[in-house]
Amino acid sequence: MDTMRHLLLLLIAGSSLQAVRAQQLPQFSQYNSQDYLYDPAVAGSRPWFEIRSAHRNQWVGIQDAPRTFVLSATTPLGSNMGVGGYVFTDNAGPSRRTGMQISYAYHLKINDKIKLGMGLSFGMLQFLIDGSKIQFHDADEPLMDDQLRGSLMPDATFGLYLYHEKWWFGATAPQLLRNRVWFYDENDQSLSQLAAHYYAMGGYRIPIGENLKLEPSFLLKYVDPVPPKADLTATLRYRDMVWIGATYRTEDAISLMVGYWMKKTFQFGYSYDLTTTGLRNYTSGTHEVMLAVTFGKERSAPDAGKALAPTP
Repeated sequence: MDTMRHLLLLLIAGSSLQAVRAQQLPQFSQYNSQDYLYDPAVAGSRPWFEIRSAHRNQWVGIQDAPRTFVLSATTPLGSNMGVGGYVFTDNAGPSRRTGMQISYAYHLKINDKIKLGMGLSFGMLQFLIDGSKIQFHDADEPLMDDQLRGSLMPDATFGLYLYHEKWWFGATAPQLLRNRVWFYDENDQSLSQLAAHYYAMGGYRIPIGENLKLEPSFLLKYVDPVPPKADLTATLRYRDMVWIGATYRTEDAISLMVGYWMKKTFQFGYSYDLTTTGLRNYTSGTHEVMLAVTFGKERSAPDAGKALAPTP
């Protein structure tokens, strides 16, 4: 019976870790708004204190589809440093991932217009499976109890962020510690090890007259042996106050988004994903809401020594 219990847990853990292998951080269509989650070197690149949150309800209409919530904060320290932190929870059926990290970034001045941010973050990552949410055809099936079973482990991320008032490029390596995930027996060597992940992101601002800017951007995600995935985005901004955009995510979805920055303080963003895979026959799409607050005397000068215009 212990052998059968191990097999069952391996199946459940394997399905959870397939998502982990595809994406270590929670997936967001409004990734430009959550750039710090992907790259700790972003902290301090903008001259104000930021609090950001996002809620993503994926594949509406499919039972137990993924739901993600994240809350983050960043602030500059002096003219060349930044700190930040975030917490997130990612639920899918009986499984749940929860994590937190805190980070430090140093920003090196390359020349008068270009800076290089270097960031390192540390935290904890937890994987859980709730046995009470798993129903068997045989009600007397003894393979799993109703307890929460999971694994808690340290985690670390390193990132680089090269930026100019007109463009930005970042590269990140999460899951540096490559820990194993244990759901039942820590002596069982068959369970999965978290794979190395790599992210790259960037974009460019193209002025269109006095009030408009066109921003093409991208997010590239890779983990061996899964083929690279890319988010390709075009955003049109009016006076850094209102924006609309669209994203194509390879082999996944097309996302439409809109946002507003009120009085250089409160931000709101919404995106809707149209699934392009076979899941489109079973879901009405994915909804994502972003809320943010920015504080600081320099927030009205969006291009003062930072990588991005105020992110939506």
